[in-house]
Amino acid sequence: MKTIKILHIDNNHPILWNQLDKLGFQNEADFKSSKEEIEAKIENYNGIVIRSRFKIDRTFIDKAKNLEFIARVGAGLESIDCDYALSKNIHLIAAPEGNRNAVGEHALGMLLSLFNNLNKADKEVKKGIWQREANRGYELDGKTVGIIGYGNMGKAFAKKLRGFDVEVLCYDILPNVGDENAKQVSLSELQLKADVLSLHVPWTTETDKMINSEFINQFEKPFWLLNLARGKCVVTKDLVSALKNKKIVGAGLDVLEYEKLSFENLFDEHSKNEDFEYLRNCDHVILTPHIGGWTFESHKKLAQTIVDKIKVLYNL
Repeated sequence: MKTIKILHIDNNHPILWNQLDKLGFQNEADFKSSKEEIEAKIENYNGIVIRSRFKIDRTFIDKAKNLEFIARVGAGLESIDCDYALSKNIHLIAAPEGNRNAVGEHALGMLLSLFNNLNKADKEVKKGIWQREANRGYELDGKTVGIIGYGNMGKAFAKKLRGFDVEVLCYDILPNVGDENAKQVSLSELQLKADVLSLHVPWTTETDKMINSEFINQFEKPFWLLNLARGKCVVTKDLVSALKNKKIVGAGLDVLEYEKLSFENLFDEHSKNEDFEYLRNCDHVILTPHIGGWTFESHKKLAQTIVDKIKVLYNL
C-alpha cells in the first residue's frame, strides 16, 4: 500500500492515532491552525480526521486535490458539503455506531427525570425545601413514545424502552425501518397518539426549524419533548410558547438552537435572550451541553469505528 498521509485537526481517543499508525498510515496533527492555514497545506494529505472545528466547504474541498476521505468522529456530517465532496470522489466516513448507545441512555435518563421531577426536587431539597405533592410524578408505563428519525440513535432509544410497558412508534422518511422495538407509522398517526416525542434526525434543509408552532399544534395531546438531534431543528421561541400554554408538558434538550457549529460554546451574545432565559429557569426543562453521546465509552467506540471504516476503505 502506498503511504497514506492523514491530517488530524481535532483531538480524539489515542486508539485512533495508534491503530492507524500500526496499519502503516502516516499521521500528522494540527489542532490550532485556522481553516485558511489548513487549506494552504491540505493538498499534501490523502485523508483528514475531524470533529466539528470548522466547516469543510467547497473552497476547502477544491484545495484538497489529493484527498481520498473525510472522517468525522461523530454521528452527523452537516459540517461537510457532502454532495460536493462526493462529486470529487472523496469518501465520507462517520461513526454513529460509536455513540448511539450513549444517546439512547441519555434520552431515557432525561425522560425519567422529567416524569419524576428529579432535577427540580433535588434542587429544592438541597435548599431545605421539602415538597412532596408539588413533585408528584408520572409513570412511563402506559404511555406512547413517538420517535422521529429511526436511524442509529432512534433505534438505540427504542431498544432502551423495551423494559417498559409502552407503545413505541417511529416516523422516518425512509420506508421499512420499523423493527421489533418500534412500529413505523405516518407522521399524522404519531402526532395523534404520542405522549412523548423524541427527536433523532440529522440537521438538513428538511429538518431545519422542523419543530415549530404549526408542527407542535398538530399533536392531539400535550406531550413531553426530547431533542438529542440538533438544536436548529427546534424553534426555541415556539417551544417556549408551547411550554407556557402547556401544549408541551416538559422538555429535555441536549442541544440548543444557539450552539456554534463546533458545539463547543454557547454562552455569548447570541444566546442571551428571553426565550433562553425562560428555558434556563423553567422547572419542567432539563438542559445538558450536547453530551448525549459524550461518554467515556463512546469516546473510545467512536475512534474505533473510524479506524474500522478506514480499514474497509483500503481493504485492510
